[in-house]
Amino acid sequence: MHPSMHDMPDSRNWFTPPQDARRRRFNEGARDALRIRLDGRQMLNFAGNDYLGLSFHPQVKQAAQHALQQHGTGSGASRLISGDDPLMHSLENELAAWKGYESCLLVGSGMLANLGLLQALADRHTALFCDRLNHASLVDGGRLSGARVKRYAHLDMIQLERLLQGAEAARRIIVSDGVFSMDGDCGDVPALLALAGKHDALLLIDDAHGFGVLGEGGRGLTSVGPAGGWPAGHARLIEVGTCGKALGSYGAFILGTAEMIEGLRQGLRTMTYSTALPPAVIAASLAALQVMQQSDVIGRLHDHIRLFRGLAEQRGLPLMPSDTPIQPMVLGGDAETLEAASRLSDAGFFVPAIRPPTVPAGTSRLRITLSAAHREEDIDALVDALAGIVS
Repeated sequence: MHPSMHDMPDSRNWFTPPQDARRRRFNEGARDALRIRLDGRQMLNFAGNDYLGLSFHPQVKQAAQHALQQHGTGSGASRLISGDDPLMHSLENELAAWKGYESCLLVGSGMLANLGLLQALADRHTALFCDRLNHASLVDGGRLSGARVKRYAHLDMIQLERLLQGAEAARRIIVSDGVFSMDGDCGDVPALLALAGKHDALLLIDDAHGFGVLGEGGRGLTSVGPAGGWPAGHARLIEVGTCGKALGSYGAFILGTAEMIEGLRQGLRTMTYSTALPPAVIAASLAALQVMQQSDVIGRLHDHIRLFRGLAEQRGLPLMPSDTPIQPMVLGGDAETLEAASRLSDAGFFVPAIRPPTVPAGTSRLRITLSAAHREEDIDALVDALAGIVS
């Protein structure tokens, strides 16, 4: 006798959202890299990752439009079938040469890059040594790899070394964000690489928020080393970056030795079993990389960071230490932070409240992100609004 439909589970009972579930807010259309329209109101966007404002740059849009006309809307297949395109190899070669690595591999997104990369590199015979505040993609990649995961306190090199000294696994990988996306602070790449060498480990750095923003010419954290030396290109170093932040486009990339990248071309499941990126997206990234290299857009961003922090200090605002576009302001309680975000919204600024579990309990915050596309008067107005709400 078949069970009645009423006795069978359905999706309505399978998963129920928590009582404090976040309300989704959909962008109703942006006019440029600066403004966002939500709930029928236009607001200044201080929550995006388009750090250089290149998503609306005329040269970048023109490159995407030309590629769209030449190549169509999609790649049509995975890269190992028929979805490969010469533009992809051009971008890989440009990124590898500019960053100082032997080779580069494009992937659909940062999440796909980290999930696939850790599964390709690690197994149950591997130990991963992970900063406690790593991005969710690194956390989930470690879990899916089956490796033994050992977490160290945020930026604590002493604890990390103790864990490395006590590890029995033959294969070891240190895993860290470059710029930590909720705090705006940075991993010490030279120190991490030194520990990797001392304890015969690989170092995986996800510099999604540092690429195009920090380091020599925007090359990221791996372009800053002891005595002017560059960790980039080191045989122990594997780097993940993204095209979806400073480049204003979409996709991600993995940088490393030629042997490593060729192995990933054959064994990175999240690339092998995914449709390749559309050529128009690749063309946009190539154009954005050129704009970034040939203009002073990075300098303008850092002028804005200095201006914001200087004004905030004058007004006594409780900012966390950060020299990056990510400028968090910890308010503590969920209700207090939600109220502050709502009042900013009423004043015409989109700055979301970040709450647990994204951040630890008791550290709810406003996560302010700055862009080269902002104007000085926008930053002045934001600081005035914050001072009236937080003080």
